[in-house]
Amino acid sequence: MKSRALLPRESWEALREARALRLPALLDRETARAMSEQVLAARERWTEDFGGAQFSLGRAFYTHLETGRERHYFKDAPKADVRVEAALPGMQAGVRALVAAFVSEPVLPRPGFCGPGVHVFLPGCEVAKKGGSVHFDLEGLRDDAERGSPALSLVIMLQPAEERGGLRIFPGRFSGSHRATAAESKAPYETLAYDAGDALVFESQRLHQIEPFAGASPRISITAHALRRPAGHWEVWF
Repeated sequence: MKSRALLPRESWEALREARALRLPALLDRETARAMSEQVLAARERWTEDFGGAQFSLGRAFYTHLETGRERHYFKDAPKADVRVEAALPGMQAGVRALVAAFVSEPVLPRPGFCGPGVHVFLPGCEVAKKGGSVHFDLEGLRDDAERGSPALSLVIMLQPAEERGGLRIFPGRFSGSHRATAAESKAPYETLAYDAGDALVFESQRLHQIEPFAGASPRISITAHALRRPAGHWEVWF
């Protein structure tokens, strides 16, 4: 995956002072378009989640955790990465290199987990109609030590929705409760829009939500999560 170089202000240190960072034109539009076409051409390799409410190329840990399929996630992780590599050669390594540049520390695959993957939301799905849930990205942060460690979520938009479909970023950060309170969910939020090739980075402990979207095209995005380990390196997964 060929992406542009990051600017000095596009860094982990800068993110700590903001709710989220938008990385415009991280991929050029032609690259993003070609990658979205490759994802669509690999539909027989997609993983169905939540009864067809959404799909992924690769396996997303949170969808398996929430549907009682955690064992299958880990069992199929090596094969899932093969399917991703076949459809998007070099993407997973490219995402890890991007995260390494962003945090200025070494980055490794998270042992046993799937590498970066792709979320696909089809037109008319529940997220299109209602928006996603208001949530923190805590599913891969499995104990208090991990939930208190530096962690980030990266989304690279390959094909944005035709109308809306941005990411709402709320003021709230995880403070002990896995579910957002009513007050946190109703707090004023900032909506960050994507163009094809743009990326957003935010702390995994930051409250966020996909806004509803419309149009005839799927919303297709690369997603990765990263966690800093006490030894000084980061681990990346999907």
